[in-house]
Amino acid sequence: MATTNNGSTEVATGSFRTNIGEAGSSLKQAAVDTGDALKNAAVAAGEELRVGKANLKADLADTALAGIAAAEVAGGAAREQVDALMDKGRDLVDSAAELIRERPLASFGVAFASGWLIAKLARGSSNR
Repeated sequence: MATTNNGSTEVATGSFRTNIGEAGSSLKQAAVDTGDALKNAAVAAGEELRVGKANLKADLADTALAGIAAAEVAGGAAREQVDALMDKGRDLVDSAAELIRERPLASFGVAFASGWLIAKLARGSSNR
């Protein structure tokens, strides 16, 4: 019976060694596969970074162009507003000149009264 027991021990030991060998091989293959996966992930990440960088540059360029266009439009709008204000100023001066031509005495009286009032106010504030 000792030989049978010894024979089954040898079979069990052989089977154990085979299983350990397979486990080692599987572990080695898992390490290789993990290395490949990490390498591929790094390559893909690098490509994504390059694409992202290019997209960022394009977006920033678009932003700059839109800002420049907005500034140009704002400049044109400001010029239009200044022109409109100048036209209104000219209209007011023309209107005042017309009123003076139509009613010179009334215009002189208003101007004289305004001057007198301003002088009175100026003297009053200098006495204090």
